[in-house]
Amino acid sequence: MTATQRVIRISKHAALALALALTVVVMPQGSRPATAAHQVLPPTGMICTTSASDTFTLTTRDGYISMPDGNAVYMWGYSAGDNPFQHPSPILCVDEGDEVTIVLHNTLGEDVSIIFPGQENVLANGVPSQPVFEAGELTSLAPVAAANGGSVTYSFVAGRPGTFIYESGTEPAKQINMGLFGAIVVRPADNVYDVDGNPVEAYMYNDPDTRYNPDAEYLIMISEVDPMLHVAVEQGYLYDMNEYTPRYWNYNGRGFPDTVADNDAEWLPNQPYGSLIYIHPYDNNEFLEDGVTPNQNYNPYPAAIRYLNVGTMNYSHHPHGNHGRLVAWDGYLLKSPDGTWDMSSEEFTVTIGPGQTMDSLFAWEDVEGWHPVDNPIPVVIPQLQDLSVGLFYSGSPYLGNLENLPVGTQALNQCGEYYHIAHNHALHQITAWGVVLSGHITFTRIDPPLPNQCGP
Repeated sequence: MTATQRVIRISKHAALALALALTVVVMPQGSRPATAAHQVLPPTGMICTTSASDTFTLTTRDGYISMPDGNAVYMWGYSAGDNPFQHPSPILCVDEGDEVTIVLHNTLGEDVSIIFPGQENVLANGVPSQPVFEAGELTSLAPVAAANGGSVTYSFVAGRPGTFIYESGTEPAKQINMGLFGAIVVRPADNVYDVDGNPVEAYMYNDPDTRYNPDAEYLIMISEVDPMLHVAVEQGYLYDMNEYTPRYWNYNGRGFPDTVADNDAEWLPNQPYGSLIYIHPYDNNEFLEDGVTPNQNYNPYPAAIRYLNVGTMNYSHHPHGNHGRLVAWDGYLLKSPDGTWDMSSEEFTVTIGPGQTMDSLFAWEDVEGWHPVDNPIPVVIPQLQDLSVGLFYSGSPYLGNLENLPVGTQALNQCGEYYHIAHNHALHQITAWGVVLSGHITFTRIDPPLPNQCGP
């Protein structure tokens, strides 16, 4: 991948002057600091919202998102600073040990709050954040920003690395489904950055076995939508939660095929985050066979994939073509502190419970090294007229090889790359209100070895 596909954490020391001018900045992969206005995002990868002072301003907004069946659904969300509505809410990236402050401004017509599962000693307006009771009845899991203009300031120390959820603690069954949720990524102290804030060594946790390629970091936020609830909220009438029935199933706020569209796709103005996993083959040979010539395909570290479930049920995510190593649950490394017990596991499918997060390392290795001349597949490949040609097919089963396709074929494969589907194993959840082959589906794209003419 190119340098523009790098997720970075802005160097605090280099950005102190910027903090005076900006409360929140969005840091796409490898980009310069951006203003609060709209900017073009890199096509793939996790998009971090960072702050030089570790202070974030989140403002509740409402708007609409597009669904693959052509419907538009009314939603709520937290937006960075004065930015317009987006879904899902920003991915907040901080470092282990940072003193994080989040100022919530509420523009909606009802009280709203934020809770931070996994964070300890959270303060609200300087005192411990506690549930709110009125007349003996629980009304919120955290102090609220009052309707129509209220504010509240939360703060905590990001005490341990990991992937975490932030979400509304007020009427959560309703407000979370309406879109009041986002992700917090806490970088470990072991990370090493250059003078520009670019990661030289990137780890998911303070453990050498969790090192990953900083050019390949991804986040998949799994959610669901009951459109009838959203119509009721939009039109201002009560909805019986006993009738709650999700009809849409989203990865990063989109259903397939929009899931594999670029970040910041122009036809999805309020849904900025794609979920295509874009990687190169794993190759830990630093030199060619002569032991001297550098291997330009040297790629010794896997991709990092962060999963979050903000829905109401277990979801099963199955990436075809390879398995990932599950290294952490809910921000806890699956290894004992002394390294004696390693509970990480290689999984073809990860099942994620409501409110849970999982961290995985994912690498695709060209084990067989099939090549049409040097190492052909030991079966007869059918004639073209006997094949059923799909959108992601190059006309050849070999990585990096392009062949002629039938006249009229519309293929998305540009340079002989591979595509492996990744999807929910519950078939009714790969639909959009009954429209099949939608919902919880995305892909992994593996580019051929360099040099190539591929692009993100």
